[in-house]
Amino acid sequence: METTAAFRGLACRECGGRHEPEDATGRCPDCGGILDSEYDLDAVDADAFLAGGDPGSMWDYDALLPFPRDVAVAMGEGATPFVECPRIAGELGVERVYLKDEGGNPTGAVADRGVSLALTAAVETGASDVSLASSGDDGHAVAAYAARAGLGAHVFVPSRAGFVQKAMVNVHGGDMTVVEGRLREAQDSHRDALADESDWRPVDAFASPYRHEGLKTVLYEVVATLDDVPDAVVWPTGEGAGVVAGAKASAELRGLGCIETVPRLYAAQASGCAPSANAIDDGGPVQAWDHPDTICAGIEVPDPAAGDWAVEAVRESGGGGVATDDPAILESAVTVAEHEGLSTSPSGAAAASGAWKLAERGAFDPDDTVVLVNTAAGSKTADVLRSHLMGQGV
Repeated sequence: METTAAFRGLACRECGGRHEPEDATGRCPDCGGILDSEYDLDAVDADAFLAGGDPGSMWDYDALLPFPRDVAVAMGEGATPFVECPRIAGELGVERVYLKDEGGNPTGAVADRGVSLALTAAVETGASDVSLASSGDDGHAVAAYAARAGLGAHVFVPSRAGFVQKAMVNVHGGDMTVVEGRLREAQDSHRDALADESDWRPVDAFASPYRHEGLKTVLYEVVATLDDVPDAVVWPTGEGAGVVAGAKASAELRGLGCIETVPRLYAAQASGCAPSANAIDDGGPVQAWDHPDTICAGIEVPDPAAGDWAVEAVRESGGGGVATDDPAILESAVTVAEHEGLSTSPSGAAAASGAWKLAERGAFDPDDTVVLVNTAAGSKTADVLRSHLMGQGV
């Protein structure tokens, strides 16, 4: 198994146990806790790490990934558009706003970054099949990257998942099970199937040790392209992988001496399913959301696997949580398209909607640089945005 020079193995977030990647391919073998990659920063050339400026792909940063570029299951993920939005900056009352458009990834979603790394690990450890429960985008990504790697893919999606995402699972040769209900029911069905399928490797967020590891390259790219640290990053948040990854990237860049300050991280959710944002506001642990109900399927996660870790990451960064309702989120997607020409998914638009609400709260300073992360291409859910406009008589 080929790993990078700096990679030191996996550590459990719960019991602190250390494991080699060959021995721990999912959760902690000792306690079932979430595993996280550890690195020896002294083994990384700090002067060269961000020196290349605009990256060619996320694998430009393989010095701080578990596996090197030459074994990666890759299709050019990363190096996504980073677009300045001056009109939105004026409306938010800040100096600069940038949209990090993850719709530019191969399957049109930020999920590609983590799935690329998770499927690389699956190949390196001899898996034959991978599986997950998905609201849509990461199921599409897993089917595509499994096809690239020559692995079987088994995707469990709720019936309300988008047509494009479901269609593309089949197009890429994935085995898809459509489950009546929402994500929670798809997760239950996947869990039941795993009891009978010992050859399947689960690659759900935080079931694999590597999904969030791939997402940290978003912040590497932002800092490299800006040649500076943004003051705030607003992440649409479901399982919590984005803000966890952002905090980890910040700590690593500071540990390397590449940056002196870290950005404030904001977890943006829909008010119909906001367990992490509520916990941040209330000061307590994350409580499972009893009745999730939002059009933003990508962030409708009622019981996030890393909710408490995400809340901790946000609090330590000096950021916060924010939740906005579906009409405001959809209207924000339309505003971004009309004012800046950029298309966002409903889940991605939660970042813009959240930013407007944060600005009203006084969370930003006039000289701030704010980054909004759009998690998926608007074209994947164009029917949702068109229906919103038609409801307004447009």
